[in-house]
Amino acid sequence: MNSKEKPEDFYERFQKQLEESQNWPDLYMFKFIVKSNSHQINKLKDLFNNPSKGVSLVNSSKNKFQSLTITIEMKSPQQVIAIYKKASELEGVIIL
Repeated sequence: MNSKEKPEDFYERFQKQLEESQNWPDLYMFKFIVKSNSHQINKLKDLFNNPSKGVSLVNSSKNKFQSLTITIEMKSPQQVIAIYKKASELEGVIIL
């Protein structure tokens, strides 16, 4: 989302892209960046009910940041967007 775009316009466009690019339900890959030793990793995992499979946590080369990737089956584009909206409320989380 760019700084001039309204969030509702972004999510409407994103939902259309998801609908056109995938058949639902389907696996979807979420990726987030947080500062190392942040409690946000656990909060992000909580958004997915703490999945045990499809989770990857990688430290940056200087260990200042961590990349969290979660690949999980989603029922619909609306479910994907709901996760992103909740994640956007967490301080210090970068959504990729």
